[in-house]
Amino acid sequence: MKIFADTNVLVSAFTARGLCADLLEVILADHQLMTGEFVLQELQRVLVEKLKVPERSVSDVIQFLRMHYIEPMPDKPSVIKVSDEDDRWVLESAIRAKADILVTGDKDLLTISKKVSHLKIISPRGFWELLQK
Repeated sequence: MKIFADTNVLVSAFTARGLCADLLEVILADHQLMTGEFVLQELQRVLVEKLKVPERSVSDVIQFLRMHYIEPMPDKPSVIKVSDEDDRWVLESAIRAKADILVTGDKDLLTISKKVSHLKIISPRGFWELLQK
């Protein structure tokens, strides 16, 4: 499956040992990891500015992710309304990437999952449970 990882999933995967780190390992082993330029920019900002991760470590993370599929920056956000404008850019990136699943912890994106018929939007826990079936 083609799995598009949202910023919050990647932040958790690279900064804490837990579910998102385990999910990333499974995605890398058994699926196609996808993300987007918008997500990479947001990830870099969060890691450096909010979490104070050293720039060298952040650069290594970005370089690692660039070895996988990166959807170019969309020219416009998704037409599907989401309360956070940034989420519309993430959603549009996942749609344009033709991802099968968008894994996100973002409640706004999770609540609109029924509005996007060709993209399954699922939480990290939900994705983990899906993999266990």
